Amino acid sequence: MQTAPSQLDWKLDVTSLQLSTNSLGRLCAGDGMGRHVEGVIPIRLFPLSDPEHWIALVDENQRELCVIPDLATLAEPAALCLKEELARREFVPIVQRITWVSGNSEPCEWKVITDRGPVEFILQSDDDIRRLGKKCVLVVDAHGIRYLIPDDRQLDAYSRRIIDWYV
Repeated sequence: MQTAPSQLDWKLDVTSLQLSTNSLGRLCAGDGMGRHVEGVIPIRLFPLSDPEHWIALVDENQRELCVIPDLATLAEPAALCLKEELARREFVPIVQRITWVSGNSEPCEWKVITDRGPVEFILQSDDDIRRLGKKCVLVVDAHGIRYLIPDDRQLDAYSRRIIDWYV
């Protein structure tokens, strides 16, 4: 495979896209045309509302290499490699349960159980918690860390009451 030129004047072919990580742990992309790029950065274009679709691959200079319309269209090894890289790059804990909220006025302290363990954070205002669709809720703490509740209907009764109060 050849190395990408300094001025990228082509795009990778998504239909023959191959993804792997090199010995340094960097994502590499190639296609059936023999083009190869190291240090590829995946970016979800709609990370919360449609995470499985529209993923751009850019080089280290933020030049677009290709856009993947649907993760399901990739070959299994490439899809797995891309999912692993995205998981390493993204940090959005999933709230599984709200255990305590200090009060109804802001700022207030929240204690929650996430998929990464128990967390305490400060919610500055009502604007820092909002719905993304009918069932998904996004909470942004005072430090800008995002917490996701993919389906508020799956929460326990206490947690649902807290979410209903704020959104």
